Amino acid sequence: MNARAHAPGPPSGPPSHAPAEPPAGPDPVARLFRPADADFAADPYPAFAELRALGRVHWYAPTRQYLVPHHADVSALLRDRRLGRTYLHRFTHEEFGRPAPPPAHEPFHTLNDHGLLDLEAPDHTRIRRLVTKAFTPRTVQRLEPVVRRLAAGLVGELRREGGGDLVAQLAEPLPVAVIAEMLGIPAADRGLLRPWSADICGMYELNPSEETAARAVRASVEFGDYLRELIAHRREDPGEDLISALIAAHDEGDRLSAQEMVSTCVLLLNAGHEATVNTTANGWWTLLRHPGAQEALRADPALLPAALEELMRYDTPLQLFERWVLDDIEIDGTVIPRGAELALLFGSANRDGARFERPDELDLARADNPHISFGAGVHYCLGAPLARLELAASFGELLHRAPALRLVAEPEWKPGFVIRGLRELRVEF
Repeated sequence: MNARAHAPGPPSGPPSHAPAEPPAGPDPVARLFRPADADFAADPYPAFAELRALGRVHWYAPTRQYLVPHHADVSALLRDRRLGRTYLHRFTHEEFGRPAPPPAHEPFHTLNDHGLLDLEAPDHTRIRRLVTKAFTPRTVQRLEPVVRRLAAGLVGELRREGGGDLVAQLAEPLPVAVIAEMLGIPAADRGLLRPWSADICGMYELNPSEETAARAVRASVEFGDYLRELIAHRREDPGEDLISALIAAHDEGDRLSAQEMVSTCVLLLNAGHEATVNTTANGWWTLLRHPGAQEALRADPALLPAALEELMRYDTPLQLFERWVLDDIEIDGTVIPRGAELALLFGSANRDGARFERPDELDLARADNPHISFGAGVHYCLGAPLARLELAASFGELLHRAPALRLVAEPEWKPGFVIRGLRELRVEF
């Protein structure tokens, strides 16, 4: 999820790495890949199959990116150090042939550019090592009873009401409550978190609008100010929360800077719940369309861990991940020079028949399932164990306590494609 550093709109002028001769007639790639269209976002997988059949890499003029749709390529490129989430550790904007972000967007980029997601070595290595000292497997393990209690309470409320919106009443509140609990954010303030996160994450879409950028900037300022005050309080009065642990974490005298602390906390919230929200909602939408799979899960709860991996593969919550080309690379005879940008299509890679048997079939017992929904390489999702814990708790609780879950209305998808999820999912018992 690169924040589009040059948003809103694509860079002006012809990029030096664009194909010299555009294809004659209608562009088949632009015909197939339509991320702004609601019907494409609702079901991109048939188009992905055609993109894979067309080749391993495709120039996509509307966003001036190269699309990479195959699992083997996406998996390899996520680990390729000739690519980066940023280029500023090696080049200036001018040297890289890219315009600097507009000055009005500076608060967003200050927040975003000091977080793990958009850093490369040596800063990424240093910060991840410090964060890992605080965000340990023991931290996640200690949260398990809290997660299960929260999930049970949310599902219990749904039961009492006879149903409701799984997005607003389960998928969203559970991971937000968990990450707030982990960071030590007071309960009275937790309603602020989801709107801030949603506004900031709007900048991860392809070519976000000026209105989207303005909301992201405002949320960045408000969230940053809030966290600075909370961090200052924790410095004076540390507790058992992750913020206190991040303050205490150090390695050979090195500590997180004030901005790194703020950016890390924001990233933990955004990355720690956006994918979980959409995996929950998209996963239940999948199960509601596959009643046999749903019944198999209820009959055999031991299937749940493998089923969750399959649901993440089958309908991927994060559809696209971007990388800058720092040194020339070649894909299937196409030389992609420094300064270009790759769009790695996670959703397509997870349905690639060259890697998965019967890729368009939902198989909850799938044993060989190297999906890339959590990424790969040095940017592999730090919060993957926590996400799996939350998903296991919410799915397990709902499967156990809702034996006759029915869909009330056909759901609609939220605008946007990169972070892909449902507006609501209304069900009844």
